[in-house]
Amino acid sequence: MPDSRITIQQAPFDPALIESELRRDNPAIGALVSFLGLMRDINEGQQVQALTLEHYPGMTEKALAEIVAEACRRWRVIDLRLVHRVGRLTPQEPIVLVSVASHHRGDAFRACEFIIDYLKTRAPFWKREATDQGERWVDAREDDDRAQARWRD
Repeated sequence: MPDSRITIQQAPFDPALIESELRRDNPAIGALVSFLGLMRDINEGQQVQALTLEHYPGMTEKALAEIVAEACRRWRVIDLRLVHRVGRLTPQEPIVLVSVASHHRGDAFRACEFIIDYLKTRAPFWKREATDQGERWVDAREDDDRAQARWRD
């Protein structure tokens, strides 16, 4: 059964609306921590005009659900939303939103950071950039691997 807290979509999204819906009518929420990833216009010293994100439907949702479930096992999460775009994006467009609601800020901060660190290393998304020199696939970054490694038990 799909996790209703997770959305993969081509259409743009409104982070403020998603955050508002997440916390609506829940007075138990004492903290809401969000990470918004934006498409930037430069990578590895080259101008980037567009980014195309590809994924395998079904496989990607399963991987994201496992990441979210692990975050919820580790920290007290009341609710969360994970929205990830696919398709062609241009600079300044939101790519990903992770919003975590909890009783206290510590759980919300750690769960949010854990989810985004694991997204960067464990989620099956492939990125192709359009630059002045043509298109290129984006390789995994060692910094992302190091960030994810600190969460290992």
